[in-house]
Amino acid sequence: MKIRFTPVAAAIGLAAGMLFSTGALAADTIKIAIAGPFTGALTQYGTMVKEGVDTAIEQINAAGGVLGKQLEAVTIDDGCEPKQGPVVANRVVNDEINYVVGHVCSGATIAATNVYNNEGVVMVTPSATSPAVTDGKNYDMIFRTIGRDDQQGPAAAKFIIEKIKPQLVAVLHDKQSYGQGIASSVKSELEKAGVKVAMFEGINAGDSDYSAVITKLKSSGADFVYYGGYHPEMGLLLRQGAEQGVQAKFMGPEGVGNPDINAIAGGSVEGMLVTLPADFTKDPSNAAIVKAFTDKKRDPSGAFQLTAYSATTAIAEAIKGVGEDDPVKVAKYLHANTIATPIGKISWNKQGDLNDFKFDVFTWHKDGSKTVYQ
Repeated sequence: MKIRFTPVAAAIGLAAGMLFSTGALAADTIKIAIAGPFTGALTQYGTMVKEGVDTAIEQINAAGGVLGKQLEAVTIDDGCEPKQGPVVANRVVNDEINYVVGHVCSGATIAATNVYNNEGVVMVTPSATSPAVTDGKNYDMIFRTIGRDDQQGPAAAKFIIEKIKPQLVAVLHDKQSYGQGIASSVKSELEKAGVKVAMFEGINAGDSDYSAVITKLKSSGADFVYYGGYHPEMGLLLRQGAEQGVQAKFMGPEGVGNPDINAIAGGSVEGMLVTLPADFTKDPSNAAIVKAFTDKKRDPSGAFQLTAYSATTAIAEAIKGVGEDDPVKVAKYLHANTIATPIGKISWNKQGDLNDFKFDVFTWHKDGSKTVYQ
């Protein structure tokens, strides 16, 4: 892993040593970048993460900050686009920011991780669930505060098998890292259990007409549909499916659990099933944190607000734990310790994935609310 140390930085360090007997010239704040979509169709996911980070930083700063310094959030837009992942990562490096909460979408996250790891920046994603973020990479600096698709996919499949008991299942996906990955996981688990998958097909994200795949869906005879992807496409599949008389129940991962889906799908969203992180707002020990969100008119109950809050907490606690603003030491601390957060006491395995994470199944309603499936 390469540590940033340039001739200019060396000269600055030498000058600081000459001017101040205490040595290095310290920054006034400790910056944490928030990397995610703040433009485009998936901006609400970026907003969820930003609200979580902002609330955590406000709480930490009000309690005195970290090592006597205040935390400062720096928001950087990647549009949820893989090609923007390295661009944002290099900006973080050039701006000498040592910590990142993000990226939000798996594709952009995968594209950015190598830069962070090589340059000694701690990255904690609260939302990127693709196994490819960490698998086989031997990264030291990359972490998550959310489970993986190979945890979420089997959880969804187990639910389908035990609770829904469908005759035929259609599995659709958006051909992207996140969507196709989790759809493949669900398909594999269903087939292992002897559930017949009538069709497995990709759609093009961003299209406005899915009538062709809906026609194939109707012809397949499937009475249950699993879709791997994000809410804009799921919303259209629900609405256009209802218009064509599709009676099958639909289910998707946390990427479809976005209130904006209601405006797209209309009443056809009622009854959609979605796997999401457990609703940590119901934990009585989080009452003060929930109040901190609501006092700022922020919703703590979305998919990623409390996982982002927890990512920020983990970074702050690790800096305190090592006693200095050193991202390499912070990463080692995270690998070696358990940290108390709103999503529980969390710890990481060698590749930066959580040792344990709980996904629940929720029923989505046309008023934008959700309830745990009963």
